[in-house]
Amino acid sequence: MDLNEISIFIKVVNSGSFAGAAKLLDMPKSTVSAKVSALEKRLGVTLIRRTTRKLHVTEAGQNYFDKCVLGLNQITQAEEQVTQTQSIPQGVLKITAPVELGSILLPDVITQFQKQYPKVKLDLMLTDRTVDLISEGIDLGIRAGQLKDSTLIAKKIGSVFFAPFASPKYLKAHGTPKSPKDLKEHSCIIFSPFGLDGWQLSGSGTSQFVNLDSSLTVNDLSLAKSLAVSDVGIALLPTFFCAAEAGDKSLVRVLDDYKSNMRQVSFVYPQQQFVPKNLTAFITVASEIIRRKLV
Repeated sequence: MDLNEISIFIKVVNSGSFAGAAKLLDMPKSTVSAKVSALEKRLGVTLIRRTTRKLHVTEAGQNYFDKCVLGLNQITQAEEQVTQTQSIPQGVLKITAPVELGSILLPDVITQFQKQYPKVKLDLMLTDRTVDLISEGIDLGIRAGQLKDSTLIAKKIGSVFFAPFASPKYLKAHGTPKSPKDLKEHSCIIFSPFGLDGWQLSGSGTSQFVNLDSSLTVNDLSLAKSLAVSDVGIALLPTFFCAAEAGDKSLVRVLDDYKSNMRQVSFVYPQQQFVPKNLTAFITVASEIIRRKLV
């Protein structure tokens, strides 16, 4: 088999003439004709009938052409995949994540990734809106919750949940709730995206909604955490988001047996036949680091 003959035959059919193919291939017309003739001789079949005005692809020639185009495309893709696998990760990698999730999880990832892959330029966008990865040219998203877009590939990293937190000073002044119903007697800081009326908590084999008549509602987790640290009240916060405060005891978890429902955290990226090397490298580095911070 001579792939050169096959590729010249494909070029002749695509261009509609030997002269056109010769021009595209930058070779003499006689060479193009000789290559196609050699291919026909080897196959023992006429692929193209020549006339003074135009060429005519035979039925056998059309069938052969269709299969050859498919085969050469697969060979080209295989070569690109091998080349990509062997190449060093480089270029721009655009990543998006929710603000709180990204601000806590990504610093260590970025530090480690840039040490290992200095030729990759990271472009990060932290936002709480749902980003259309394809239309906005984003390579990778980090998302919490169920994936609704079936055109994206999702790889689970871990899970997060929210739990009630308060400062030791607040609890000393107002007492520590012993059951979810006791929260009604406390100042609770409501995170509005979770609802304005109360908290859904699971624990001790049950799930219950606790109605809260709170005078303080915020739409930002960082503010909710700061208010809790400042002894204002009890806030329902992601456990990973309070790791530092729990470590230095500026916040303590209350109602240890109760928490919100688990929310899956995943990497998401557009479906593609070959995943870029820089994207694969980032997912590998980030997965190891982020899993240690999540459930």
